[in-house]
Amino acid sequence: MTSLNTAELLVKCLENEGVEYIFGLPGEENLHVLEALKHSSIRFITTRHEQGAAFMADVYGRLTGKAGVCLSTLGPGATNLMTGVADANLDRAPLVAITGQVGTDRMHIESHQYLDLVAMFSPVTKWNAQIVRPSITPEIVRKAFKIAQSEKPGAVHIDLPENIAAMTVEGTPLRKEAIEKVYASFNSIERAAAAISQAQNPIILVGNGAIRSYASDAVTHFARSLNIPVANTFMGKGVIPYTDRLALWTVGLQQRDFISCGFDNTDLVIAIGYDLIEYSPKRWNPTGEIPIIHINATPAEIDSSYIPLAEVIGDISDSLEEILRRSDRQDKPEPYAIHLRKDILADYEEHAKDDSFPVKPQKLIYDLRTVMGPEDIVISDVGAHKMWMARHYHCDRPNTCIISNGFAAMGIAIPGAIAAKLVAPNRKVVAVTGDGGFMMNNQELETALRIGTPFVTIIFNDGGYGLIEWKQHNHFGESAFIKFTNPDFVKLAESMGLKGYRISATTDFIPTLKEALAQDVPAIIDCPIDYSENLRFSQRAGDLTCAI
Repeated sequence: MTSLNTAELLVKCLENEGVEYIFGLPGEENLHVLEALKHSSIRFITTRHEQGAAFMADVYGRLTGKAGVCLSTLGPGATNLMTGVADANLDRAPLVAITGQVGTDRMHIESHQYLDLVAMFSPVTKWNAQIVRPSITPEIVRKAFKIAQSEKPGAVHIDLPENIAAMTVEGTPLRKEAIEKVYASFNSIERAAAAISQAQNPIILVGNGAIRSYASDAVTHFARSLNIPVANTFMGKGVIPYTDRLALWTVGLQQRDFISCGFDNTDLVIAIGYDLIEYSPKRWNPTGEIPIIHINATPAEIDSSYIPLAEVIGDISDSLEEILRRSDRQDKPEPYAIHLRKDILADYEEHAKDDSFPVKPQKLIYDLRTVMGPEDIVISDVGAHKMWMARHYHCDRPNTCIISNGFAAMGIAIPGAIAAKLVAPNRKVVAVTGDGGFMMNNQELETALRIGTPFVTIIFNDGGYGLIEWKQHNHFGESAFIKFTNPDFVKLAESMGLKGYRISATTDFIPTLKEALAQDVPAIIDCPIDYSENLRFSQRAGDLTCAI
């Protein structure tokens, strides 16, 4: 065995796990780790804020299925990581957060910047631990990655005291074991197939678990073979191509929509890779009376509105194939929900030629979809624009529209776009954000410029916190405390060495976006948005009736 210090052994273990990037900031208490990384194949990405680093690791994990890694020092550096770590944990993205810490000889007294980080990170991670002896480093790292990447994936945390990091140790990384597929029981498959064969108006609800399990083709084949319509959650976009005749697009808005009629009239929901955190079952099954088939890699959560009559637990693709073999839907009428698609399509096309200005959100997203290719990636921030992106930006492929939904953290779009461009350098990447979310992490555009990850940021500019204004008007008929002023975003971009554009006519958006995407530096498009559409949508949703 080669004699190393603990930080060097930690880095060797990270290399063994296949880590490509570590996102983070340097600090006094992680100096030994940074020194070890100088001699590593791992690329350290120096960010401008720890929250940005955690969001980058978060989106890297979601896009690749491999744990993204972020690093901070102790105290404020660690607390700054927490939002991104919590986002990864609730959005089921594998992530490993590593924090520096005071020496173990200082923890029993009041010490500069000391916090009990293991206790602090415990509520927002699947597992965490402090390295208290150099020799346990390989076990800690292997366990961290195994837990982070196992279903349901999420965040883990490793805390490394500075005196432990400097200690000499002999050790080597642990071997990574292959994970065997788990197959569902035949009894559960038979029960599911019987219920599907009998149902008159079934509907498939597909979530992010189907994407994590690479089950998109299996879901599409299953739906087409049995002629069952498919609705996806915000995080399940692209499991079935949005152009498919069975695709009913996205559920999850906190208001009624056309797809609500499908759930009102269904006699069986087939939930595939669906996680309750993506869209509460109390929204679509408030009385708990709709029969449910749960098909996933993990058992169903307990919820009074989500009590499956069959739980098919195992590899999703295999489960769907086995259920399909045993299902018979010949001579069944087309499920009611299929007929909703014509109304959904008409609504989508309604603003295709609307050149009014400021731009309506539906029109902006329609034009964005027109420019982006099937494999290109959009990262949506959180705000009013997120609701429109969820409803109107549709996908041909999984993981081409990333939305923070479990934790719904503002500020994710720009750091997330950096990670997306690192993962897929040959694809177009667009960050879609409001002016509120943009100002939370726009400093990471300097990171993007420095490391050579050009992408386009589209700012839905309404001069306020539009989603909260929308909610306030729905509740109270008026708004308060939501307006602010913005810098000149074009000049801001130019001052950072980026390209800046401002939309002054709706017809300018498509050519501007194409020009921005052709740049070899990050670009910002400032687009005034007409959010009066928010309240119009709420009114239409309230008036929605379901024709049978």
